Amino acid sequence: MVFGLFLTYYQIPMKIYLLTFFLFCSIIGVNAQIDSENRSIAIPAENVDDPLEDDEIIIQPVKKNDEKTEKEDDVKETLSKEEQMSIAKRKEFSMVHDDKLRNPAELFGKQLKNALQLREDEYREEGRKVNQFFGKYLTKSKYQDVSLRDFGAEDGDLVRIWVNGTVVNSRVALANANKKFTLTLEPGENVVEFEALNQGTSGPNTAAFAVFEKTTGNMLLNSKWNLLTGVRGTFTVVLLPQDLPEEGDKE
Repeated sequence: MVFGLFLTYYQIPMKIYLLTFFLFCSIIGVNAQIDSENRSIAIPAENVDDPLEDDEIIIQPVKKNDEKTEKEDDVKETLSKEEQMSIAKRKEFSMVHDDKLRNPAELFGKQLKNALQLREDEYREEGRKVNQFFGKYLTKSKYQDVSLRDFGAEDGDLVRIWVNGTVVNSRVALANANKKFTLTLEPGENVVEFEALNQGTSGPNTAAFAVFEKTTGNMLLNSKWNLLTGVRGTFTVVLLPQDLPEEGDKE
């Protein structure tokens, strides 16, 4: 009614009135539709059983050994043969096999073992009836380590050791194990002699020996003898002055 009086007062035509009324109703209808679409939809909740209420739950332990075995098998299958060989070689590495890293005593023992190895035919040699000369050697080392052993049967061979005509050991019983002693050299020539005192039970008097410079570990000589009783094996070592070159040279 108020709206009709407003139109009459301002002399607004009926067409405009109807158009305005229609637009007003349309706007109200659209807003009502939007509000109805924005309404939330209720979603019914599902009934889920509480796992804590289940008395029959069983927890099985993890089998670590089986998993480890499967992993190791997978790794082995993925490695090529060359890679596996390379890994094996690295595992076999050992510093003990490197001669450069060994101490002098170990090197001395290795050299001595190689020096005293003899061929099988050397066991069958007959005893020498004359003195045997093993050579002449030059050195700057005043002290020489001598090692000797019976390379044949351990049958009671005995020797006497001479240096420059003087007995330094009157009786040495040879055994299969090495026996060692140290020589002290004089300036110039030093004549060393091994005299066979007997031939043991299987004869002749047999021995293998080696001579090393004590200060450096260098080997001057290694040899062996097969001597009849009373025969000597001899070698000469020349002690050089320190200002002369080359140790261990053989003339």
